[in-house]
Amino acid sequence: MLGFLTARQAGLDDPLRLKRAETTRRVLSLELNHDRDVDRIHSNGINTIDIEVIEGRYMLSGGSDGVIVLYDLENNSRNAHYACKAVCTVGRSSRYVHRFSVETVQWYPHDTGMFVSSSFDKTMKVWDTETLKPAEVFQFEGNVYCHHMSPIARKHSLIAVGTKDQKVQLCDLKSGSRIHILQVLIAGCWFGMSAGLQEAYSLWTNTTGTSLRPHRRQVGSNINTAHNGRVNGLCFTADGLYLLSTGTDDRMRLWNSANGENTLVNYGKVCNESRKGLKFTVSRGCSPEFVFVPCGSSVAVYAVHTGELVSMLRGHYDNVDCCDFHPDYQELYSGGKDCNILAWVPVLRLPDLEEGGTIAKEGKSQAAVNPAFQDAWSSDED
Repeated sequence: MLGFLTARQAGLDDPLRLKRAETTRRVLSLELNHDRDVDRIHSNGINTIDIEVIEGRYMLSGGSDGVIVLYDLENNSRNAHYACKAVCTVGRSSRYVHRFSVETVQWYPHDTGMFVSSSFDKTMKVWDTETLKPAEVFQFEGNVYCHHMSPIARKHSLIAVGTKDQKVQLCDLKSGSRIHILQVLIAGCWFGMSAGLQEAYSLWTNTTGTSLRPHRRQVGSNINTAHNGRVNGLCFTADGLYLLSTGTDDRMRLWNSANGENTLVNYGKVCNESRKGLKFTVSRGCSPEFVFVPCGSSVAVYAVHTGELVSMLRGHYDNVDCCDFHPDYQELYSGGKDCNILAWVPVLRLPDLEEGGTIAKEGKSQAAVNPAFQDAWSSDED
């Protein structure tokens, strides 16, 4: 780290390299924070969490009990030991609560005044954060497994919704109507894509201002490189160039989103006990990138492009179903069937800030055996 600082002071190094190196170091040192509690509100398993990107302060959670909770992650007490308080709750006593399990919650990407939830009660609700009342309710014929809004869209306000009745439906927030019906999915993320129950899933492109159609290629169309079970988790890398998928075959695949090809990265066996949607996440600003995947009662951390298992984050008492990465502080939050939300934070030790410290040695050791880690540590060796 001192090597980076010296190079920056002399104007010999790019500031982005210092930022990437520090971000990577923080992710590699994630540990369970015993000084930070998250209020335990849910009476049943937690299926989904989402941290808003406007302030990076508020987090939503949805559980199998149908309850939605909004948390404040900021430490207002300034004490070393504190609890992330539940600001408000859509509980069982609310007339607007989902009757069955909440499968997905997501903040509106451009404003914390609105969020969206979907449930096995065959509804998707658009909520006013201030009043905690639905501004719009979409009714479907089957259970809603997931929904997703594009984090970068400016010209449309569409939500892709996956339901049990084998349709991907696009709902327009502006008109309050469903405008397209695509294909089956139980897990999905925007960038014009849908994930199927079969061994493969198709890429969709917005061909005109009002219609979508399948791209001419399929991701995973080669049966030898596709999943041998249902695809129940999808996540793009931060740059959108690669797509990660998890399946009930206990495998994770990395796909090139430009040509739909399997990159053949071997992650080994990725334990996947969920038969619903699995929410996993990738790091932001790291070199290399890391993916955090619920794996039994732990969260497995893999290097995205090499498949190396970097660490296992253990702390839950039951299966983990969801996790979300906080890019502002390089922190991770995970929720599971034990009804707990745990915070994983970087451990900063004074010796690590010095050249030859623990983290520096670990990083250099990893760079020596794995070229994927070299970018983050090469300046220390100059």
